[in-house]
Amino acid sequence: MHEDRERCVRAVQAKDARFDGWFFTAVLTTRIYCRPSCPVVPPKVQNMRFYPSAAAAQQAGFRACKRCRPDATPGSPQWNERADLVARAMRLIADGVVDRDGVPGLAARLGYSVRQIQRQLVAELGAGPLALARAQRAQTARLLIETTSEPLGDVAFASGFGSVRTFNDTVREIFGVTPGELRAKSRQRPSSSPGSLVLRLPFRSPLCPDNLFGHLAATAVPGVEEWRAGAYRRTLRLPHGHGIAALRPTPDYIECRLTLTDLRDLSVAITRCRWTLDLDADPIAIDDLLRADPLLAPLVDKAPGRRVPRTVDGNEFAVRAVLGQQVSTAAARTHAARLVTACGDPVEDPEGGLTHLFPDMATLAELDPGTFAMPQSRRTTLTRLITALAAGEIDLGLGADWQQAREQLKTLPGFGPWTIESIAMRALGDPDAFIPGDLGIKRAAEQLGMPASPGALTAHATAWRPWRAYAVQYLWATGDHPINRLPGTS
Repeated sequence: MHEDRERCVRAVQAKDARFDGWFFTAVLTTRIYCRPSCPVVPPKVQNMRFYPSAAAAQQAGFRACKRCRPDATPGSPQWNERADLVARAMRLIADGVVDRDGVPGLAARLGYSVRQIQRQLVAELGAGPLALARAQRAQTARLLIETTSEPLGDVAFASGFGSVRTFNDTVREIFGVTPGELRAKSRQRPSSSPGSLVLRLPFRSPLCPDNLFGHLAATAVPGVEEWRAGAYRRTLRLPHGHGIAALRPTPDYIECRLTLTDLRDLSVAITRCRWTLDLDADPIAIDDLLRADPLLAPLVDKAPGRRVPRTVDGNEFAVRAVLGQQVSTAAARTHAARLVTACGDPVEDPEGGLTHLFPDMATLAELDPGTFAMPQSRRTTLTRLITALAAGEIDLGLGADWQQAREQLKTLPGFGPWTIESIAMRALGDPDAFIPGDLGIKRAAEQLGMPASPGALTAHATAWRPWRAYAVQYLWATGDHPINRLPGTS
């Protein structure tokens, strides 16, 4: 979008928050870059330059605006709408792969050469993987500086910098102040306990929290997830340790309380929380297209801004999807809780009832299949899935190729369209995943006067592409089920 100068200018002059994250505006006279909705008086058109990423603006010598804080915008919706090389790379960079494994590690995860990845990222985003990762490190550093009382030297290494000097130079270059000055000017109070941070996760309005948090709470695995005091809480398995996230919806942002055993996992934890709640979606574009169907329009108008409830771990969700085949939600939770109790890593949670991390695939692969209390056919399905995931034969992570993952899942016994598309929607994040054979979808289609057979409904849903996963959320909302409402509401 940054190449459409006229459209960008209109968005800046209107201070349109819908375009935050889509592009960044740099001002030649002040050498500052802003989000489109920056509250200051818009600069002269001839002084505006537009960049597709904060990293590109930084590389061009601009520093972040202190008023609108462009580093804290919602992420670009493009990276959740696409599964090409650039989108997959961006999701992995956000998950900290470059910081942990370098650009060669990113290339190995994607199956491309370092040169090819560099070329495509620079062509589309104006910055390579190292610059993009540097911009993310700077954002993490700012969060730690402003929300914790950790020594600045510790903040430098926790945010991914290799030295304190690089940390100081980067903060000064991007934000125009030293780390010490940034902390002194901060209006936020440090967290009350070590390792605990309270953050605000921005999103594009509108956001309907009912199905989003209702689904996560209704399907929560005891010990791993819970709904407590108006927040969805769960344990997180992270690269350097573990953590607990508490996510509470408010009208303007999602309150996120993170308790981490290692602050180096901060940016990864934030990325996975945003991914789980689908906070980078563009609800205006999605709802406008779905509203064009007169049968679907009343549902969209009733509660616009529905998101797709996802998961923090694709492998975990795939296992839970198999456990949920042909059983009730309560039974699926019971099966998953047994696995967690048997081989999940224990954690301490002084604030609630979380007791374990969900088991990793290597641990589950060592479990005796006879301990799975389910029919033999489903036991075979589950063991084959776990074996494939533990061996790395199937990738369900943030950098996965959506279509390739579908094809690989099809080769496993017991994997039909319902299971595959459920994984595509909630684990892979494909916005066009569709499950016409789902019982709730069939009932909704009949109620709304749509064709109910899977083939006919799929044909009808062609007009909803590429947002069929969001149409599923609106169709599910017609049922009287706990997944459609926040706990404690009627």
